[in-house]
Amino acid sequence: MSIRVDYRASLSLVGTVLKYLSVPLLVPVVVALVYGETLAPFLPTMAVTFLVGTGLERLRPDPDIRAREGFLMVATTWIAVALVGTLPYLIEAHGIPLLVEPIHPGSTLGNPANALFEAMSGFTTTGATVLGSINVTDHTRGVMIWRQLTQWLGGMGIVVLAVAILPELSVGGAQLMDAEAPGPGIEKLTPKIAETARVLWGAYFVITVVEILLLSGLDLAGMAGPNMDAYNAVAHGLTTMPTGGFSPQARSIEAFSAAVQWVIIPFMVIAGTNFALVWHAVSGSPGKVWRDTEFRGFLGAMAVLTAIITGLLFTGGFAAGVPEGATFDAAYLQEYATTLTGTLEPSLRHALFQAVSIVTTTGYASMDFDVWGAPAQYALLFAMFVGGSAGSTGGSVKVIRWIVVAKVIRRELFTSAHPEAVRPVRLGGNTLDDRAIRGILSFTLFYITIFFLASFVLFLDTTRAGVDFTVLEVISGTASTLGNVGPAFYRLGPMGSYLGFPDSSKLFMVVLMWAGRLEILPLLVCLTPEYWRR
Repeated sequence: MSIRVDYRASLSLVGTVLKYLSVPLLVPVVVALVYGETLAPFLPTMAVTFLVGTGLERLRPDPDIRAREGFLMVATTWIAVALVGTLPYLIEAHGIPLLVEPIHPGSTLGNPANALFEAMSGFTTTGATVLGSINVTDHTRGVMIWRQLTQWLGGMGIVVLAVAILPELSVGGAQLMDAEAPGPGIEKLTPKIAETARVLWGAYFVITVVEILLLSGLDLAGMAGPNMDAYNAVAHGLTTMPTGGFSPQARSIEAFSAAVQWVIIPFMVIAGTNFALVWHAVSGSPGKVWRDTEFRGFLGAMAVLTAIITGLLFTGGFAAGVPEGATFDAAYLQEYATTLTGTLEPSLRHALFQAVSIVTTTGYASMDFDVWGAPAQYALLFAMFVGGSAGSTGGSVKVIRWIVVAKVIRRELFTSAHPEAVRPVRLGGNTLDDRAIRGILSFTLFYITIFFLASFVLFLDTTRAGVDFTVLEVISGTASTLGNVGPAFYRLGPMGSYLGFPDSSKLFMVVLMWAGRLEILPLLVCLTPEYWRR
């Protein structure tokens, strides 16, 4: 029997996902109606998405999904939804010939490379943006809420959502969820995989609503600052839980009060925690949370980074001057250096907020951390490689992998000193088999190798295009896009954008975001000749 990939079955399921992706577009339609804006960016997008999805779905009426088809379906789905995500941006900028007039002809997102970058950054919950501080508000509220919604849809996983709500995907759901799993795997919480997907998305939805209500409550109490309103409460609720980081505010969370920053911190922590642990906590088994080795490591990493950065900020660890490519001026630097030096609460708040934001790969900013000195910035660069927990919406390497790598190194050192000893690698009281260990070591090696190679490619491409980025900007931009973190440093910082890269570099980073969200291996598998052979 042939075992080569049934690409028609994979594309048929991609079509099913696209067909139903037209439904969430009703959200920006409603927002546009509420604010009296045009529906032009959304109605054509809904029609095209539905028709293309229906056409692809008919390629294989009753698709049979195996592991190979699952890899191809998941990899293709993520590029397909990103292409759909570009349509509202392009229609807003260019209109539709003979049908729709352009709404914002000079929009940055009118460039197809920029639009695809923003859409892929949204769905992969990266949060890197080509919208600078000047033009982030030069879009309709409907288009901006679509930008926020792309992150919310991508957070728990497009395919996980499809498995939860579409009966036709329930049979092959386990293979699909394994291919898309944000970490070494998703714990099966219920007897049926579709029920597990519904549990995960249900918890995700409820926690999102709770955050929106809390932010709205701060606004009603006059404690949220002048920029918070119902629209911003919803917009930031949609991008916290997916660890996305998009904000309609050019200054990110700095635009709001300290109370808002304190409220968002625990939600970023929850978003970076394995959702299976969240489910256990609310279903009567909270003890499992603290006994989890990865969760303790996750909290420990954020605590250590927070302590280091708090000490640096409290003692005046700020830039000696405005560096080249910075997105702030001397007055801004002086304001924060004066406010934080010798003052515990703001130093702790900003250190904790940024440590949690970067470790969980949310990418929000409570201040422009480019004003920090080099030691604090290098701490954040290190945090970009930590990542959240397996089974969370966080990106990057993931804490569980670093724990296993550390245990393997410790075992090798022990067995080098005691060659006759047998010392298994244990995690949470269970012994890891060699296959699981090889998978984790392979991923970590692939990740680091791709990071260095991608940094080199970006250096070459920016040099070719005559764009003068610093070493820190390029390597932090690579780490940020591959790890789905979002902001990097200086021109790519939390108050800057990736607009300065040439289009070729942006498209390359689109691939990095795509690979990072799929955790590299599913994409690499699809590129190997053995995958397509008998």
